[in-house]
Order: sequence, then structure tokens, then C-alpha cells
Amino acid sequence: MILVEDSKKENLKGRGYLLRQRSFLKLYLLTLVEKKKEYGLHYQKELIDMFKPYGYKPTLSEIYKSLHELSQEGILKRSKKIKGDPKTDFQELVYYQFTESGYEKAKLYRKQMKVELDRCIGMLQKAVQDNY
Repeated sequence: MILVEDSKKENLKGRGYLLRQRSFLKLYLLTLVEKKKEYGLHYQKELIDMFKPYGYKPTLSEIYKSLHELSQEGILKRSKKIKGDPKTDFQELVYYQFTESGYEKAKLYRKQMKVELDRCIGMLQKAVQDNY
């Protein structure tokens, strides 16, 4: 999803069937990062718990791809930290937080996602209404 405001006509261009998994993950990752600066595995555990009732279990690779895209888009930045005692431990964790302009970019992304989610909900409601 491009982080620029388009006209409604341009926004409808090139839309797929339903929301892409990565777009969905990015939306939730923005919320999780906003709550607390953490790392990918921690986010995966939270997402799995959130969506367990729906049978959705995001993979760690998809979460990291989503975090990478958010970093490339200038919304998030990464910082590395040694887990445990830096003198004896060598495992590095990569933590994510908003860039200086990240909050504004995240706000725009959320706004665009709301339009997309409403579209998808409408399609799903129509399918249920027409077929059940």
C-alpha cells in the first residue's frame, strides 16, 4: 500500500479480491509498536494470541517482512540490543519504534486501511447474504 493520498478513483485502481495478509499484519504491528517497543518474536506471540479464536497464526517470516516494509517506508526504525548481559550473552534482539515522521505516516496508513477494511467487510457481508 502506497503512503500517499490518492483520489478515490485512483484508490480503487488495482485492488484485489480481499485484503493482503501483509497489509493486515502491518496495521496490527503499528498498533503493537505504538503500545510498546518490542521485537518480532514478541509481536508474533501477541498476534497468535489475538487471532487464535479465528484460526489465524501469522508466521514469523511474514511478521519480519511486514516490519521490514514498515522500516523501508520510513514509519519504523530498528535498534539492536543484546539480550541479557552484554559481557556474556551474544544474542541480539532487534527492537522497533516509530521514526520522527512515523506517527504521521502510520496515521495515513491506518486511514487507507480503514477504507480497504470497509470494502472487504462489504464484500464478505454480501457473500453471506447472497449465499446463506
